[in-house]
Amino acid sequence: MTAYQPLTAKNKLEPDHSIVEEKCPMVQFVELIAGKWAIPILYRLIVTAVPIRFGELQRAIAPITQKELTRQLRAFEQRGLVYRKVYAEVPPRVEYQITALGKTLQPTLDSLAQWMRDHHKALAGNA
Repeated sequence: MTAYQPLTAKNKLEPDHSIVEEKCPMVQFVELIAGKWAIPILYRLIVTAVPIRFGELQRAIAPITQKELTRQLRAFEQRGLVYRKVYAEVPPRVEYQITALGKTLQPTLDSLAQWMRDHHKALAGNA
């Protein structure tokens, strides 16, 4: 058995730069849709397919809070999944719409929704 040796300049392993580490695509996807409300928001915007006002979106995804919906929409807007349009009116009107990039998530989200419809009873039975 080899005795434990703390890492020192002499026995540190040098990183092998010839190995390129890529993040797992599933980890990247989970990071993209992180948050309890991410998928319902994206799915609602996709199936609506027209601009939708903030309040209408919030009601459709109830019981999401205003703060959480705002946070998620800003994150999606920064990633190019959602487009936000502000109208110069009083009171201000803001509409959100899924972008072309966001629409490419539809087959993936449709398959997740179908999987849930197919298996929700089995999942409930094992709880």
